[in-house]
Amino acid sequence: MRLDRFLASLEELGSRAEAERLLSDRGAVTVDGERRPKSYRVQEGEEIAFEMPEREAVPDAAVEEAAPLRIPYEDEHLLVVDKPAGLVVHPGAGNVDGTLVDVLRDQLAGGDPGRPGIVHRLDRDTSGLMVLAKGEPAYSKLVDMMSARRVGRVYRAVVVGEGLPETGTIDSPVGRDPDNPTLMAAGVGKPAITHFEVLARAAGHTMLRVRLETGRMHQIRVHLSAIGYPVYADPLYGAPVSDRRLWLHAEHLSFQHPVSGEALEFHAKIPEDLRDSGVGLDGSFALW
Repeated sequence: MRLDRFLASLEELGSRAEAERLLSDRGAVTVDGERRPKSYRVQEGEEIAFEMPEREAVPDAAVEEAAPLRIPYEDEHLLVVDKPAGLVVHPGAGNVDGTLVDVLRDQLAGGDPGRPGIVHRLDRDTSGLMVLAKGEPAYSKLVDMMSARRVGRVYRAVVVGEGLPETGTIDSPVGRDPDNPTLMAAGVGKPAITHFEVLARAAGHTMLRVRLETGRMHQIRVHLSAIGYPVYADPLYGAPVSDRRLWLHAEHLSFQHPVSGEALEFHAKIPEDLRDSGVGLDGSFALW
C-alpha cells in the first residue's frame, strides 16, 4: 500500500486530507527513520512514525451536552451504558473532545490511554448498549471474551428493500476499502460473520434483528450493503435521507461478568427519534 493511503487508513487520522497535511510537513512522517514520498510502497515490518497534528479543541460545553447517559449497570469493575446517537465513543480525527470517553474518563481505565476502558465501540450515529471497563482485570478479560465471541450483541436495523429471506448469515471478511481507505469493504480484511432475522416488511423496507458473531468496524452496515440491502439513511454505504439518521440500534447485550462470572443481560428500548417517525416511512412499522 502507498504511504499516503496507509496513513489515511489509520483511525487516528481518518482521512486522505490529514495524511496529505502530515506528508507535506517536512520530516513529520518517517519510515524506518527516513523521510519518504507519499507514493512510497510500505513494506511489512517497517516502522512508520509521525506526530499527531494539533487540533482545535471542542468547547467543554460539548462534553456537558453529551453528559446525560443512561447507565443500566455499574459496579467497581465495569459500566454498561446506553449510548445516544450522535455521541462519538472515543477521541479521534475531528473529535478531540465531547466523546463518551470524555464524559466517563474519571471512571474508565485499561488499554490505550487515549481510549481507556474501551473494549468495543459503536459508530457515532448508532445508538445502544456498550460495556466499558473501569480497569484490570475486567479490561483484559472483556477483551478476551470479545475475541472468543462470548459477548452477545444484538441490533435492530431497518434496511432498504423487502427481498431478504426470513433468516440468513453473511460470512465475508471486512477490512479497509483498497480504493478508499476511509471506508470499509466486504471481501477483504479479517473474517466477519453477521446473522439476521426478518421481523417485518413494509413500504419497500425491512426491519431486522441482527446478531454479530464478530465485531469489525462498520460490519453490519458493510455486510448488509454488500448483499444489496443497505441500512436506511446510511450516508456511507447506502443513501443519506434528509433529517434522518442511520437506522441502527444496539438493543441487546449479554455476557458473563468478567470478575464474578455472573450472567448479565441488558435491553435498550428503541430511541424516540427512530420510534416516532417510522423512519420517514409513514409509520409503516408498528413492531417495536
